[in-house]
Amino acid sequence: MWVGWLEFDLLLGDVHSLKQKRSVIRPLVAELARRFSVSAAETGTQELHRRAGVGIAVVSGDRAHAVSVLDAAERLVASRPEVELLSVRRDLRRSDDE
Repeated sequence: MWVGWLEFDLLLGDVHSLKQKRSVIRPLVAELARRFSVSAAETGTQELHRRAGVGIAVVSGDRAHAVSVLDAAERLVASRPEVELLSVRRDLRRSDDE
C-alpha cells in the first residue's frame, strides 16, 4: 500500500476577511476531494485571511497511481487564478517502510 500527501502553502488574492477566505478555500478543497477521490482539508494558517494551508492525502495499491494523483492535484492548485502557490511539500511512502 502507498500513502502520499501534499501540503500547499497558498497566498490568496483580493481577500479582506476570513469569510472571503472561506469562499475561496472551501470550493478548492471540495474540488480536490471530488475530482481526485482524496482526503482534503484546510490545514494551516486558519487565522490569517490572505494565507491558507491545504493538505491532501491519497492511498493506493500502486505507486504510479498515487504519484499521478498527487501530480494532477498539484497542477490543479497551481492553475487556480485566485490563489498563488507559494510552496508544496510532498511525501510518498510504502506502508512497510520503516
